[in-house]
Amino acid sequence: MSLAQTEKYYLPQPSLWPIIGSFALFLMAIGGVMVMREIDNGVWILLAGLAVMIYMMIGWFGEVIRDSEAGRFNKQVDSSFRWSMSWFIFSEVMFFAAFFGALFYTRMLSVPWLGESDTMEQLWPAFKAAWPTAGPGLTADGFQFTPMGAWGLPAINTLLLLTSGVTVTWAHWGLKKSKRSQLILGLAMTVALGVVFLGLQAYEYNHAYTEMGLTLGAGVYGATFFMLTGFHGFHVLVGTIMLIVMLLRSIAGHFTAEHHFAFEAVSWYWHFVDVVWVMLFILVYWLI
Repeated sequence: MSLAQTEKYYLPQPSLWPIIGSFALFLMAIGGVMVMREIDNGVWILLAGLAVMIYMMIGWFGEVIRDSEAGRFNKQVDSSFRWSMSWFIFSEVMFFAAFFGALFYTRMLSVPWLGESDTMEQLWPAFKAAWPTAGPGLTADGFQFTPMGAWGLPAINTLLLLTSGVTVTWAHWGLKKSKRSQLILGLAMTVALGVVFLGLQAYEYNHAYTEMGLTLGAGVYGATFFMLTGFHGFHVLVGTIMLIVMLLRSIAGHFTAEHHFAFEAVSWYWHFVDVVWVMLFILVYWLI
């Protein structure tokens, strides 16, 4: 009888993976500081820390996967996994809520207040309290940039992500019905859509920097634009990597209709990424 069929809580053996992960973070922190301080070999230390982190993640997650496939996790462990993923996604919600809050404060409160200030009028007569703005100093100096419109690559990327939400749900239905071909095809389509999204966003960034004057140095608009879209793009990258792992595991015959929380966790994360992008499209691209 497997542990999944008992009430016994599975307790894994002592592991070195947390220590290895801590060492990786230490290297990344030291390397990052050295890079910012322009100290020699900082990049190599940062890359070494990243390599150790990737090694740790592959090794640690691999152990969890092997334990799961061996039937060592019962319902109590499954419940703890679900709560853990739920709290993780909640932390991500708060992460983006802070950035959206910064955008709201800047656009709806800070800029209008500056426009009503007599001091601002004396210091920077050319400043206009209108969004998007590059800030008082940059505007007065004649800094020019073009805001990123919604109806182009951003709209295409919105369609891609919304479609990917459909394909990952279709794959989930296939898994619940024990249709492995549907599961694999749906995941492959979702991965392809995620990769195309990232490629188009990279092209959009290059276009913004080289032809639109829209950079991180373009004042508060440029900072909030790249902060929100950049962090979202990073989350899409992480989600795509997770989907690739799910695809490879599905091809290897992992998951059953009754036991597939890893797939569910990734699909939760991917739907969260979709919702954040819809908010970005409306608040950052459309309502400029």
